[in-house]
Amino acid sequence: MLVESAGHRVLIDPGTFSSPAAFGLEHLDAVVVTHQHPDHLDRDRVPALLAANPDALLLADPMTAEELGGDWRAHTDGDRHEVGGLVLTGAGREHAEILPTIPVVDNVGVLVTAPGEPTFFHPGDSYGTTPHGVDVLALPLGAPWANISETVEFLQRVAPRVAFPVHDCTILALAYDIYWNHVANHGGVDDLRRLDQTDGTEVDPTGAIA
Repeated sequence: MLVESAGHRVLIDPGTFSSPAAFGLEHLDAVVVTHQHPDHLDRDRVPALLAANPDALLLADPMTAEELGGDWRAHTDGDRHEVGGLVLTGAGREHAEILPTIPVVDNVGVLVTAPGEPTFFHPGDSYGTTPHGVDVLALPLGAPWANISETVEFLQRVAPRVAFPVHDCTILALAYDIYWNHVANHGGVDDLRRLDQTDGTEVDPTGAIA
C-alpha cells in the first residue's frame, strides 16, 4: 500500500503478494511493516527496495524490528514518528488468532495523519483496534484469521468515510462478490471503492472523490 499525503510517500507492507512495481518505488519517505508474515514482508525483494530509498524511515512491529536489525525501528501502539508533515502512529499490538496452536505474533497497524489531510488507517492483520476519526480505511477483506461477520463489524466500528479492500488475494475472483457485497450491503459506509491490486484513488479532506 503506497500512501501519498502532504507531499510525502509511505509504503506499507511490501509482501510476497505485492506487485513488482512496489519494489521499484523510489523517493519513499518511510516504509512500514505491520508484522512479520511473508505476505506483509517479502524478505527477498525488500533489500533492493531499501537500497533505492536509503533515507526512508523504517518502522516495524517490535518482533520484526528485532529480527531485521539495522536501521529498523520498533513501532509500538501509540508511538508517533514524524516524516516531514506526516505523523505515523502505531495502532494495536497483536495479530489476530489464526489457530490456537499457532503462536500469536506482534501486529502494529499504522495511522497516517497530517494537518488538513484525511486520516488513513491500515490495521495490518487484526480487527482488534478501532481508532477514532479515521477518514480512509484499508479493510482486510479475506484471511484465515477472519470471517465476514467480523469484517463487517470492524468496518462498522471504525466508521470511515471511505474504505477499500486489502488482504484479498486469497479470494478467488469467482467468489469475490460474496465478500464484497456483504461489506457493501451491511458495512454502513457509502463510499466504498473496490480497487484492484494496482489501482489508485484520491480522497480530499472531506472524503469526497477527487
